Amino acid sequence: MDKQPEKKDDQTQDNNSSALVQKIQQLGQSNVPQAPDSNIHVLSIIGQVEGHVQLPPQNKTTKYEHLLPQLVAIEQNPKIEGLVILLNTVGGDVEAGLALSEMITSISKPTVSIVLGGGHSIGVPIAVATDYSFIAPTATMTIHPIRLTGLVIGVPQTFEYLDEMQNRVVDFVVNHSNITEEKFKDLMFAKGNLTRDIGTNVVGKTAVEYGLIDDVGGVKEAMKKVNELIKQNGNHEQQVMQ
Repeated sequence: MDKQPEKKDDQTQDNNSSALVQKIQQLGQSNVPQAPDSNIHVLSIIGQVEGHVQLPPQNKTTKYEHLLPQLVAIEQNPKIEGLVILLNTVGGDVEAGLALSEMITSISKPTVSIVLGGGHSIGVPIAVATDYSFIAPTATMTIHPIRLTGLVIGVPQTFEYLDEMQNRVVDFVVNHSNITEEKFKDLMFAKGNLTRDIGTNVVGKTAVEYGLIDDVGGVKEAMKKVNELIKQNGNHEQQVMQ
């Protein structure tokens, strides 16, 4: 009679463990202990941004269809007053990256991003989509032209479409950072900076000097900034109500 409750407890623990494993497999993350009164949500974009095509299982990816509903939930949740985005990505699907960038910049709540390790390729517009951006001193950002993989039909329309998509990326970055279009394109089409490739790799402080990123910093600076923005946002709402 005494052993039966223990079996139930074991089953409950097994069920909880399996649910946690499923969540990690599906979303790539588990619940991180947070203070009960935490009003800041932390969202991580790690690995390659996966879009319409599923990548091989050995690739570490962030699926954009998982992030879009999370961003909507963040916007709708009154308990969340600010958003911090952690970036360590090699890039990925251009349209998926632009979709995430547009979603982030359209959120009404204060947003801050931190580039840790790398914010390459389509990670650049995601990094600048927030209200304020930070980059770690050793983090890098690779700026290069858009590439196509797989079968490419060699007709003028294909190259026009590629050029149009590239302009979408350039316009977004220029409109959401302090870098000029001319400078950004110079970095994008530079020769010799990347071995056997076209583009530029900028590190930490250099990205700030170009006006691409707002400041050099990490978690401490990002948390301080997002709290400042939350306070400013609260004061603005009070003034509007008055």
